[in-house]
Amino acid sequence: MNELVNFTIDKKECMSTKGKYLVDAAAENGIYIPTLCNITGIQPRGACRLCTVKVNGKLTTACTTPVYNNMEVENESPELQDLRKSIIELMFADGNHYCPYCEKSGDCELQAIAYRYRVTVPRFPYSFPKREIEAGHPLLAKDHNRCILCKRCIKAVKDDDGRSIFAFARRSHKLTISVDTRLSHVMSPEKAAYAAEICPVGAILLKGAAFKKPIGERKYDKKPIGTELEM
Repeated sequence: MNELVNFTIDKKECMSTKGKYLVDAAAENGIYIPTLCNITGIQPRGACRLCTVKVNGKLTTACTTPVYNNMEVENESPELQDLRKSIIELMFADGNHYCPYCEKSGDCELQAIAYRYRVTVPRFPYSFPKREIEAGHPLLAKDHNRCILCKRCIKAVKDDDGRSIFAFARRSHKLTISVDTRLSHVMSPEKAAYAAEICPVGAILLKGAAFKKPIGERKYDKKPIGTELEM
């Protein structure tokens, strides 16, 4: 039998299963902790750092931290809100995110979180990097301008033998996530659709499917991100 533990998030009494990751335990209790890299059920890596909280006074990522009894969590302090906002601003400044003409606009988690944190003009200078669009795959296109290196595709999209279809390429500031050319040519339409779906931005695009959902009917056009959890 799973052991239940009691903990607090911003002084709200919460309960969950011992060992469950904090970001999921918080959601069970109607509390939103933002993340752009986490996928429930897949081993977390803490790549985006947006879910940073304070646990018993120390900074940690909520997606990699299991809950335990008498844990005290800070989630909505001004310090953490500003930290998250600066991370979002860095993502926009470091890429080429032109939301008005992006086919993921309205379904994009980065855009939705930016609205939630009221990001207008980043405090950091734009780098305007020169990045390519990788379009030589039968079913997918990979727009490196929009990629935030969250690793969702690397962690979640595998072929039938467990091999990663997406992988890191290059190093340092030139780091990218690329598509394995050989595996992409035998990728099923279902696998390709899943890859495009789990991408939190418009970096993985399903060919022939752009703009099929009208503006105004997209996920975050109707309800801001996180509000489905909040009580």
